[in-house]
Amino acid sequence: MPKRLPPLNALKAFETAARHLSFTKAAEELFVTQAAVSHQIKSLESYLSTKLFLRRNRTLLLTEEGQSYFMDLRDIFSNLQDATDRLLALGSKGAITVAAPPSFASQWLVSKISQFSILHPDIDVRIKAVDLDDGFLDETVDVAIYYGKGKWPRVESIKLHSEYLTPMCSPILLQKGKPLDSLEDLKHHLLLHDSSRSAWKNWLKHFQVNGVNVNQGPMFSHTMLVLQAASLGQGIALSTSVLAKPEIEAGRLICPFEESFESKDAFYLVCHQGQSEVAKIQIFTDWMLAQVESDNG
Repeated sequence: MPKRLPPLNALKAFETAARHLSFTKAAEELFVTQAAVSHQIKSLESYLSTKLFLRRNRTLLLTEEGQSYFMDLRDIFSNLQDATDRLLALGSKGAITVAAPPSFASQWLVSKISQFSILHPDIDVRIKAVDLDDGFLDETVDVAIYYGKGKWPRVESIKLHSEYLTPMCSPILLQKGKPLDSLEDLKHHLLLHDSSRSAWKNWLKHFQVNGVNVNQGPMFSHTMLVLQAASLGQGIALSTSVLAKPEIEAGRLICPFEESFESKDAFYLVCHQGQSEVAKIQIFTDWMLAQVESDNG
């Protein structure tokens, strides 16, 4: 049976203290208290049954055994750091697989991804447009876009876009149909629904709009289908400028009202726990956040 090694924390405390010949400076580097460093050193000396430090006139010195042990550990920690750096460097290249809901992928991500490829030609981006159920992150996926409240098991998450819902319709609808001069005029139009009718119900309740029948109107599995139907003059969609930006910029959709309502759900960038510092994931995350900031600016 192999012998048990000393605790890594104690070894690191000793290596740092020996390098500085100071418990105080070691504590500052390790972001712990001086007492914690002293405790780790004492536990290591007890484990080794060997004195590692001597104090002479308030000066910290290494014993002969401590000096020899420090030289060996210094090389070991240096090699460990080099190995870690090489591994992280490998993570900055190769392929990164990004999973996103079809609507987010088609309405927002696809139009921007070429910019990422230009900035980072060593990283091959692979986009999977998939519906992600309840925070499940496949092992074949590096990062994903989730829509919800930001709390899912076994993943790290960063909020991207907040959802400010507002009615949207085609200019054609206003030219040929009944007017939309007030929120109450929504009762004269067909409402388009995304997956469920709850979004419209919550929006109308928030603005205290009565007399609108939310139990009518077609339902679509994805927001992009709702926006497509609205741009064709089929009814009124309830969406955000994040997903509707292509249609709004092209003039296919307009927002007849200024009222908007922040949803409790939002878009989040997620990755597996412990993977956020992998170089290619960190690079992609920083790029995504920069794109969001540009949109908001």
